[in-house]
Amino acid sequence: MDDINEQNSVPQDAEQNAQPHVPQTIQQNAPQDNLRTYIMVIYGLYALAILVGVSALIGVIVAYVKRDDMRGTAYECHIDYLIKTFWYGLAVLVVGWITSFILIGLLVLFAGYIWFTYRVVAGFIKFNDGKAVDPNGWL
Repeated sequence: MDDINEQNSVPQDAEQNAQPHVPQTIQQNAPQDNLRTYIMVIYGLYALAILVGVSALIGVIVAYVKRDDMRGTAYECHIDYLIKTFWYGLAVLVVGWITSFILIGLLVLFAGYIWFTYRVVAGFIKFNDGKAVDPNGWL
C-alpha cells in the first residue's frame, strides 16, 4: 500500500512551483487593459462630477498619476483630453462664480455645465469606439 501512495503522490516542490498556464495574448494585453480601465474610471469620475463636483478633482489626480504610463499608447490623447477638460471646466466655474453677482455668471455656469457634460459624453463614446480625441479641440 505504501508503494501505491508513493507512486501516485506528486512531490511537493513540483506542486508548489507549478504556475497556471496563461495564454500569451492575455499576458501581452494585460498592461493595455489596465490602462483602459483607468481611462474608464476617470471618465466615470468626470461623469459623476456632473452631479458631485468633487469627483472631478479625484479624476484629474488619477489622470496626472497615470499620465506617464499612457505616453505612447492609444490612450494618451484621452488622458490629455481629460486633464484639459478639468482645467478649462474649473476656469469656467471660477469665472461663472465670480460674475454670478452681476447675473451674467449664471449663463457662464450653465454654458460651462453643458460644455463639460458634452466633452465627457463625447469623449467616452469615442473612447468606447476605440477612436482618438483631439485634446486641443474645444469640443
